[in-house]
Amino acid sequence: MRHRVRGRHLGRTASHRKAMFRNMAVSLIKSVRPDEDDPQAPKVPGRIVTTVPKAKEIRPFVEKLVTLARKALPIQRQADELDTTAEKNSAEWKAWRESSRWNEWNQAIAPVIAMRRRAFALLRDKEAVDILFDDLAEQFEERHGGYTRIIKLAKRRLGDGGQLAFIEFVGDESRDRVKKKPTAPVVTDAETDESESSSTADVEEDENTAETVAADEATGSGTEESNADAETPEVEASSQTEPVEEEEKE
Repeated sequence: MRHRVRGRHLGRTASHRKAMFRNMAVSLIKSVRPDEDDPQAPKVPGRIVTTVPKAKEIRPFVEKLVTLARKALPIQRQADELDTTAEKNSAEWKAWRESSRWNEWNQAIAPVIAMRRRAFALLRDKEAVDILFDDLAEQFEERHGGYTRIIKLAKRRLGDGGQLAFIEFVGDESRDRVKKKPTAPVVTDAETDESESSSTADVEEDENTAETVAADEATGSGTEESNADAETPEVEASSQTEPVEEEEKE
């Protein structure tokens, strides 16, 4: 029984699974700042392709790292106010280093360094840590969770037929799907005049057709009445001749 055992095994041992999540997280974070000269650079920044189960497992791993970087951002800004812009080992820098201002900066920057070390312990990649704390922290500064999304693909993986999916960072306007409202076509004056003339012509044509049909009906009814009148005397004549023939037979 697997009580209190969270997550998917994915057919791997614990160490293999941990290394795989680390590599996938580094690939996703480093795709935010792609190298143009790299032939294997991602086509879309901030996105990788994997299977659906792996994407669902890597999502909380990455989002916890982004939350860690977001928490460090305001602390970093407070520490920057106490920092100096002087070149290292210069006279101004040495004076700042020996002053009490350096002690204040050291105490203010200590939590940020601790958070960076925690992120590095999980990622083991300095470039990924820099992108995480410099780019992604500012990108999601006003967002409280939900930094990634998973989009399933219709295409399946060759071989085992596993279902593929995108996992990407949200917030990029070039990737966000915006529903466009349908706009009504603009009608010009010329089109209005043409439509009015065509509607007038249609009305006149309908009136002419109605008059023609009425005339045909009137002509047809007159012909039927005349035919009925012509047949009536023959019927009367035949009715008068029948009794005479019966008297002769008697």
